[in-house]
Amino acid sequence: MRSFFVLVIVLAMVGGAGYLAVRQLRSSANQTAQDDFPGPGTEAVSVTIEENSTGRDIGKTLVDAGVVKSVGAFIRQFEKSKAATSIRPGTYSMRLQMSAAEALAALLDETNRTDNTITVIPGTTIWQVKAKIADIMGVSEDEVQRALDDAEAIGLPAEANGKAEGWLLPGTYEVDPEDTPTTVVKRMVAGTVAELAEMGVADADRETVLIKASIVDGEGYIKRYQPMIARVIENRLADPDGETRGRLEMDSTVQYGVGKSGGVPDATAIADDNPYNTRLHAGLPPTPIGQPSRDAISAVVNPAQGTWLYFTTVNLDTGETLFADNFAEQMENQKKFQDYCASHEGKC
Repeated sequence: MRSFFVLVIVLAMVGGAGYLAVRQLRSSANQTAQDDFPGPGTEAVSVTIEENSTGRDIGKTLVDAGVVKSVGAFIRQFEKSKAATSIRPGTYSMRLQMSAAEALAALLDETNRTDNTITVIPGTTIWQVKAKIADIMGVSEDEVQRALDDAEAIGLPAEANGKAEGWLLPGTYEVDPEDTPTTVVKRMVAGTVAELAEMGVADADRETVLIKASIVDGEGYIKRYQPMIARVIENRLADPDGETRGRLEMDSTVQYGVGKSGGVPDATAIADDNPYNTRLHAGLPPTPIGQPSRDAISAVVNPAQGTWLYFTTVNLDTGETLFADNFAEQMENQKKFQDYCASHEGKC
């Protein structure tokens, strides 16, 4: 008899659980029917996903555009997909009244995304950024230049002296249909201002820090050497009567002065008497020579400790760079580079 009652109770529990499960499934199905479109959608529509949008932000954007029926329906699909966090900002071709699942799939399909991305790479010069903006936005470089020259409109700080070089924060920028060259450049400048503030750079020091950091990037792309290159810059500037007579003698600045980026200057560039020729002129050049990376800025703010005045890369495969306190040591290091070149034909 006791076993009979236990069996009855177990069957009742199982039956109750089954009833609740069915009820929950029916409730879930009803909820889906109420807050999601059946799809596949109607007429085409363009939707812009902003930078740093969360899943909920994207859902709200889609609801506002009439693409999905509710944020909740989109979030359910977003949380089920491991790839959802890879959705890139930009403008997408979609349809009105899509199901949340189909909307998510459309956002993950790069063929639906308009190529409207401007990427600023650390070390890029202002004329390279200008050409990129013109190309992506379909405007003339003259129009972009007018934006760069309007210091007030782009929020350029006074210490930049009207020159935007160095103030265009490296990164990726999505261009909206309403954007102009001015609004895009303004975002870049605002990004640099915010980054310098975050890193504790005083307003009065910002232009100087950017100039030094741009040279660090121009001279050494390997992160571990950048604080040492920053120290070489400081040591040379601090001793105008010393061995280097306060001259930086940096190839990157010489090249910039003749309108080139990267590489080794030839005799014509070295002899060209312009303000960026740090082989001829002591001190810093008048502006940055590119858009500096955060690592280079950090190196300038916190340079390594040392008495170096020179450095040279001795292995182009590994980037190995040697530092020297005096010219005699530098000549020894350059001999190592020459030996490397001799044993690696076509590398140098």
